[in-house]
Amino acid sequence: MSRVLLTILAFVFAFPAFAEKLPIFDAHIHYSHDAVQLTPPEEVARILREAGVKKALVSSSDDDGTQKLLAAAPEIVVPALRPYRRRGSIGTWMHDPAVVDYLKERLAKYEYFAIGEFHAYGDDILTPVVQQMIAMARERNLILHHHGDREALDLIYKTWPEARVLWAHSGFAPPGEVADALKTYPRMWSDLAFRSDMASREVLDPRWERVFKAYPDRFMVGTDTFAPERWYYVGSHAEYSRAWLSQLPDDVARMIAYQNAEKMLATK
Repeated sequence: MSRVLLTILAFVFAFPAFAEKLPIFDAHIHYSHDAVQLTPPEEVARILREAGVKKALVSSSDDDGTQKLLAAAPEIVVPALRPYRRRGSIGTWMHDPAVVDYLKERLAKYEYFAIGEFHAYGDDILTPVVQQMIAMARERNLILHHHGDREALDLIYKTWPEARVLWAHSGFAPPGEVADALKTYPRMWSDLAFRSDMASREVLDPRWERVFKAYPDRFMVGTDTFAPERWYYVGSHAEYSRAWLSQLPDDVARMIAYQNAEKMLATK
């Protein structure tokens, strides 16, 4: 019997018991204006609870979606402030001075644990809007949930060396590149909303397995409900996450499933 087949059989028999007890902290959830119109916050809260999502880092475009979901599920929602009033501003927000006023207004009105998810690549980080946003996060010691490339990540840390950065979708990068960033920046965490080996649901890519074991306290899972229809996948994505986590040692699986996100929030 091949090693791959043995691995699959072990996964099949071990997964049900493991899945039943493993909570999830989903580090990448959006509830934007179009999703609010289609799925009421009470229904979204039900979806998260049925999926076994105990906590979720939630942001939205605009921020009203986050506040509505927080009211519906205060025990689940960890609010983050996105700099977008509509999802279509992903590529232009860093050149819009009105974003600064929007962030100031929301930060004065509500409590947040993070700013983001925000999209910025390369020297986008050096624009006055992004620099002012980082200054606001620094003043309040907020996490930066950054969607961008390594150059932008380096510039964030050049601007604010003590920043806590959650690198969104870093799983798109090769495992070795992610490992290098984790080694370089001890206060950076990797958000695995999508990953380069997701096509293989049965067997975890050994390259990722090595990095998870080398940095077990630095990864976390995320669904990324970037469009309204993504809410239909929250439950199946939680099951998928438990499936590949079940192939890791139990202590590592628990760290990635929920403990690392809790630790990131508590880090000062």
